[in-house]
Amino acid sequence: MPISTDLLLALILYAFVASITPGPNNLMLLASGANFGFRRTLPHMLGIGGGFTVMVALVGLGLAGLFVTYPPARLVLTVLSVLYLLWLSWKIATAAPPDRQATVATKPFSFLQAAAFQWVNPKAWTMALTANTLYAPAADLPSVLAVALAFGAVNLPCVSVWAAMGTVLRRILRTPTGLRLFNGAMALLLVATLWPVLRT
Repeated sequence: MPISTDLLLALILYAFVASITPGPNNLMLLASGANFGFRRTLPHMLGIGGGFTVMVALVGLGLAGLFVTYPPARLVLTVLSVLYLLWLSWKIATAAPPDRQATVATKPFSFLQAAAFQWVNPKAWTMALTANTLYAPAADLPSVLAVALAFGAVNLPCVSVWAAMGTVLRRILRTPTGLRLFNGAMALLLVATLWPVLRT
């Protein structure tokens, strides 16, 4: 059943709020923009948009039922997500300053890395499950695709804002010490995004 105009507008608003607010993806883009610039962060942004769109579609088409059928799967996903985000936080906190990046093997996320990251991103799972539950409850193909495409259209401009803000900060954080402090703060904030997951 096609989504009504009113429901579509509500979905777009939800997608905007969910995509623009802080979370692992946006904090990582902020850090990537500050460390590598906007152009080198483009594959990361596109990977988030593409990966999350596919994730929303697959969750809507029945993947979420795995958690109902096999509850331990949710625990396994949670543990993997927490460990991976802690590792990413450490990588951000210990990123080389600009004067050493030429000699240290450090680079922004690729398209595939960013797309794969959505599957261990707690906020992405929450967004995908909530969107499909609220806006495609019948789980029919047209509704699920409408939800996924709406998120895909809204998500990329939203995440681009965070990469752009990081690029602006790049101009301000010219000293290795300033960038190191910024990366440390971003790492701590990324760890903080785990609080809702660990509290449940």
